[in-house]
Amino acid sequence: MPTILGQNQYGKAENRVVKITRDGATHHIKDLNVSVSLSGDLDDVHLTGSNANCLPTDTTKNTVYAFAKEYGIESAEQFGIHLARHFVTSQEPIKRARIRIEEYAWERIATSEANSRFIGADEVAHSFVRQGQETRLTEITYDGRNWQVISGLKDLVVMNSTNSEFWGYIKDKYTTLQEAYDRILATQVSGRWRFNWTDDEQRMPNWEKSYAETKKHMLQAFAETYSLSLQQTLYQMATRIINHRAEIDEVRFSLPNKHHFLVDLEPFGLKNDNEVYFAADRPYGLIEATVLRDGATAHIPVDMTNL
Repeated sequence: MPTILGQNQYGKAENRVVKITRDGATHHIKDLNVSVSLSGDLDDVHLTGSNANCLPTDTTKNTVYAFAKEYGIESAEQFGIHLARHFVTSQEPIKRARIRIEEYAWERIATSEANSRFIGADEVAHSFVRQGQETRLTEITYDGRNWQVISGLKDLVVMNSTNSEFWGYIKDKYTTLQEAYDRILATQVSGRWRFNWTDDEQRMPNWEKSYAETKKHMLQAFAETYSLSLQQTLYQMATRIINHRAEIDEVRFSLPNKHHFLVDLEPFGLKNDNEVYFAADRPYGLIEATVLRDGATAHIPVDMTNL
């Protein structure tokens, strides 16, 4: 039977690049995991094996490292924009580039004055510890005219030890969950937000400031919302971002409910007054939703979890 070639793309995935910027004795680190995906006039490489239009994936890898030197890494977004523009504008067969980046944050280690003198250094400004809060994400797509930038984070674990309830839900013959009027609310945040910067005529956002402020508003909303459901908290988190960050039109969250169940201590003659919990890792409730600025259209993929 005849077949037809459908959507296709290729590139080099998970290029680990660490860029050290030396400002005298003070060093700065950018630690990225960069995946390049290219598409365009690539039928022949699939149908006949001709590589005439194929830029080797090894070349895309080399470009990542060369650009880290040539342009530096101001931000994950800016670095991805440099790469996407290069691949589309320098190679005629390539019509679309998608750059996905994970960024791993490092913070400077504060050393004691006594220890600095002991090892003979006046000031230590080159030692770091990997931050464990979250992994920063961005995806840049460019087709030669229009940009789409979707940034976000994953693996950010947050908890409210009170100010959370869950009651008044549907009950049937299979319901065993007891209503809760004071519970722990915890989740591991996976979030994406889409910028309304789409072409070079627009003023580009300050990517570093935008990420910091977006995370700040998201966490403040989580902390300040008296929650009657994780859905309500999700909506408040996304709404706070859109209301405070004019450069963002769409936010999508995937929030697993990291359940904490009260332990029955009565067999031991003890009363558990919302003090001792069992933290269950699975199964878990999974709450997902997209929140849009009024008039905006959704573009962030719905399936963020592959569940």
